[in-house]
Amino acid sequence: MDQVDASAPQSTLLARLPALARKGAGGLLDLVLPRRCAGCSAIVVADGGFCPDCWLKLDFLSGPACARCDVPFEVAQGDGALCGACIADPPPFERVHVPIGYGPESRALVLRLKYGRRTGLARLMAQFILPVLPDPDIYAALPPLLVPVPLHRWRIWSRGFNQSAEIARALSRRTGLPIDVDALVRTRPTAPLRGLGGAARAKMVRGAFAVPAPARPRIKDRSIYLVDDVYTSGATASACARALLRAGAARVAVVAFTRVVRRDDGGDIDSLTFATDI
Repeated sequence: MDQVDASAPQSTLLARLPALARKGAGGLLDLVLPRRCAGCSAIVVADGGFCPDCWLKLDFLSGPACARCDVPFEVAQGDGALCGACIADPPPFERVHVPIGYGPESRALVLRLKYGRRTGLARLMAQFILPVLPDPDIYAALPPLLVPVPLHRWRIWSRGFNQSAEIARALSRRTGLPIDVDALVRTRPTAPLRGLGGAARAKMVRGAFAVPAPARPRIKDRSIYLVDDVYTSGATASACARALLRAGAARVAVVAFTRVVRRDDGGDIDSLTFATDI
């Protein structure tokens, strides 16, 4: 605990009182409500962090990857190499930037945020995203705009919040980048995408997103960071990117907390998704 120097000037002591009070209150709160692992709920030291066992189970994505969708390659293919899917059907976005492969630990975080209403976990997800976020300086003079993948208003009414918007807000606070939660809207409700393959997902979300007329001047000629919690097949990200580009955005990059690691083996996407619904 911090020691108070009685010989310090009174003004200095008074200035330190709020910080000391917060620290004392935080210590008391830790005794009453100990911090828990974001994956398994074991007691941990860091607020919102993972216990050592869950940390070691996280699939940190690094190494060679597709220059467009960022899916990992088994072996290095050279700079600018694309996966088979991106060669056959290039996505409209510039690049995907995701730090964690989708698995039981990252799934636990996503579900607690989306269905457990643990909105504070958005800050932890943003913390993981920061190291892979594209450097804003590589773009034009205007900083990139953070735009969350929208939910339909019915979904927001039932859930109470948009998890992608919460992550985008956390990123905005950490980076200072501007955010526009109204730049993109979902024009119609779509059924949950779990259980659908890539082609069916793309058909389900086709035409489901639009940029409202009042938002068009705000995104015109801007670089957009499209923010989501989970990147699965790319269907939702592609539909959002097309809507943004049609409305005048200069380019779109996708940033998310976790992604399904789809390989070029024609495998079933949903065998890897662990029941994510977007």
